Amino acid sequence: MPINNTTWNRIRYGAAAPVYDLFTAPLQYMGFKAARRRAFELLGPRPGERLLIVGAGTGLDLEHVPAGVEVVATDLSPAMVRRADQRARRLGLQVDCRVMDGESLEFPDAHFDKVVLHLILAVMPDPHACAREVGRILRPGGSVSIFDKFVRDGEAPSVLRRVADVFANATVSSLTRQLGPILESGSLHLRQRETYMRGFFTVAVAEAVPGGGS
Repeated sequence: MPINNTTWNRIRYGAAAPVYDLFTAPLQYMGFKAARRRAFELLGPRPGERLLIVGAGTGLDLEHVPAGVEVVATDLSPAMVRRADQRARRLGLQVDCRVMDGESLEFPDAHFDKVVLHLILAVMPDPHACAREVGRILRPGGSVSIFDKFVRDGEAPSVLRRVADVFANATVSSLTRQLGPILESGSLHLRQRETYMRGFFTVAVAEAVPGGGS
């Protein structure tokens, strides 16, 4: 029986969990950590708000969460969720860490004030399904933070990028997705967008359109 993309992601990220932080450490110093920090500045979670981190991995976003925010962190891989829970404990944070598919979120409508989608939309098989779920579980006017690699909306990927995507999409993540159409799937309105690491990565904040995600 062939393995579907969701199962493959669970397997490969579960296998990578013990060494994920070690192998991605250079990227944190090359710009990932600064981009995450900026993404949280733009998102602006406040004490008392409910924040959902989708595809939390080992929990690298947690150090940027302000005190007093109610945090739920999900990931498809149980091994990654365990790592995120361990990191939360080391940081002295109370975080509800759960195994969950970002394309099918197990939360009621309008449940969260803020959502974080960092380095996940280019990984999951159907980012449009995730956007629809985010639009559903965000309260009207709620915000979502995005940090990932995207091609500029309306532009075709370069030949080099398309060639690289053949390998990258099978092993790490897609290199040819566009943010605009994904946000439209969830009735999410782009509020601000910035580029990082020579324009290859994007930090953006979008808002849930009232009534759009229902």
